[in-house]
Amino acid sequence: MKSRRQERMAFSHSHIGAPRRPPQSRVLIEVDEYSCNPTQAFTFYNINQGRFQPPHVQMVDPVPHDAPKPPGYTRFVCISDTHSRTDLLQMPYGDVLIHAGDFTELGLPSEVKKFNDWLGSLPYEYKIVIAGNHELTFDHEFMADLIKQDFYYFPSVSKLKPENYENVQSLLTNCIYLQDSEVTVRGFRIYGSPWQPWFYGWGFNLPRGQALLDKWNLIPDGTDILITHGPPLGFLDWVPKKLQRVGCVELLNSVQRRIQPRLHVFGHIHEGYGVMADGTTTYVNSSVCTVNYQPVNPPIVIDLPTPRNT
Repeated sequence: MKSRRQERMAFSHSHIGAPRRPPQSRVLIEVDEYSCNPTQAFTFYNINQGRFQPPHVQMVDPVPHDAPKPPGYTRFVCISDTHSRTDLLQMPYGDVLIHAGDFTELGLPSEVKKFNDWLGSLPYEYKIVIAGNHELTFDHEFMADLIKQDFYYFPSVSKLKPENYENVQSLLTNCIYLQDSEVTVRGFRIYGSPWQPWFYGWGFNLPRGQALLDKWNLIPDGTDILITHGPPLGFLDWVPKKLQRVGCVELLNSVQRRIQPRLHVFGHIHEGYGVMADGTTTYVNSSVCTVNYQPVNPPIVIDLPTPRNT
């Protein structure tokens, strides 16, 4: 007889190879009527559609770090929200490292260099990184507005000279950096985007609704692995202290109705660490730091069948 854990693991492995919708004309996603109130949206869709309840959605156990990789699979090691706290992080075996943003505190060049040095010490064949709201210097529009202000908001960042951060991405020499862009690795099409709904005036913030949907519309159909910094509505986006859902409704609709990736990796909401699945996509909140910024959550390992044409 299978244990409960084995049953959940069986679900995760059978699920990640699930066939996606056959190619057809591009699905048009429109701004949701509940876009600006994600908690209300979650309640409405749960009551009327059971959209976030079993059997539609399941919690999934990640692959144990010491489990052997199945033949013909690629092992992804997922982390995010390390916030310059990687010194004691124990990294498991894998083929591809994914970091879903917030690898620094403020995006200072010194922090980026430290992170890049750490990446250089890791043995993964590929390392793929996106920015998060804490990588302030990576958001050029944010920086342009910051230096115009009369008061010191983020003083250590606002005092930087433009020549010290304009090419800050170039400091990431030990990884593939994605910003509204894609790369194909081991046959997987991987797309990365740093944006999230407005969050206390940090970087890469956009208003809920059309502005964010415009970013999600850039994500190509046929994307196998999607990396965003923030979560979609209803998946590992609960903030207990505020009793609120904070995920993006348009991101959820884009992922479930159009993109349908095999894997969606994100972070941002430290309290949401874990893995869920909806029968087509595995959702991973890989936040290493807790809500108190303690780097205690271990990396999450996901095995995916390598495309046969690789």
